[in-house]
Amino acid sequence: MRYATWGMRQGRIMKTQLFVWLVMAGLATAQPGQNMRGGMMGRMMGELPANMASGHNPTTEAKVKLGRMLFYEPRLSLANDVSCNSCHDLANYGVDGKSTSTGHKGQIGGRNSPTVYHAAGHLAQFWDGRAADVEEQAKGPVLNPIEMAMPSKAEVEWRLERIPGYVTAFREAFPGEAKPVTFHNMALAIGAFERGLVTPSRWDRFLKGGGGLSAQEMSGHHEFMHNGCASCHNGPYLGGASYQKAGVMNPWPSQTDSGRSALTHQDKDKMMFKVPSLRNIEKTGPYFHDGMTGRLEDAVKMMGKHQLNLQLSEAQVADIVAWLKTLTGEIPKAYIEKPQLPQ
Repeated sequence: MRYATWGMRQGRIMKTQLFVWLVMAGLATAQPGQNMRGGMMGRMMGELPANMASGHNPTTEAKVKLGRMLFYEPRLSLANDVSCNSCHDLANYGVDGKSTSTGHKGQIGGRNSPTVYHAAGHLAQFWDGRAADVEEQAKGPVLNPIEMAMPSKAEVEWRLERIPGYVTAFREAFPGEAKPVTFHNMALAIGAFERGLVTPSRWDRFLKGGGGLSAQEMSGHHEFMHNGCASCHNGPYLGGASYQKAGVMNPWPSQTDSGRSALTHQDKDKMMFKVPSLRNIEKTGPYFHDGMTGRLEDAVKMMGKHQLNLQLSEAQVADIVAWLKTLTGEIPKAYIEKPQLPQ
């Protein structure tokens, strides 16, 4: 068993080294100026879409309007005091700033609440991927006894049907349906709204040729790529596209949460979690599934140690953090403005 574990670890090391070699090879063959804007590096990161459209949940103005109201609606909780925005504060980059969130009757959740910005572009929702998309995810907290604690889907529908403004809004968002006020349609509307939660950043403008980066920021991107960080944090959201073990190279400090294995009941999924997006990472601490640290510098050091078996220097960490801050985007203030809720 000991040799098998050693072999698995060596395999992970070789994969990381191979990735870094491929990046280096790409840099060596790239034309001057190509490696960042539009070249290999740019393609690995990808262009941020204007929205995260869904074929099974087409976006309409009426549906988004309804979803926006429902996102801010505390009456979707048993005690009328918790809304989606309570844990995913849109004015605060989609987080509440807590290691784990507070729900019904002050109960504390078991995992950190990730930002809702760009979540619709991820391969799945929640840290363990138990919901396929944001529409499915929107149903979970409403019925979770620790979070919003509604007793049933029927109770949710009963409440909404007794608010005339919502009856009208559901009818407009789902025209032609005999019974538009449903729990499922509630989730579709919230999902439609969340699919527009996009925050373009300085990094995006840079990739399009619209502005430069400082020498330190450029150095930070170099460190990020050459140390293998992009093996997990890639694509337009710099994450959200795969699952990875917390503690690939060195065991994660806390083993209390076993990750996806609690969902799949498979040993291979122990300590496996969805790779978080790095967009707005400067603003979305505390970090990791357990909210272990609130300092971005500490989070970078932990990633180096536990995921890459690297002891990053203070200078390397400072440079990486400087680049990560270029991923801080512009909150769409008009899109997320809290609406007047129906009475």
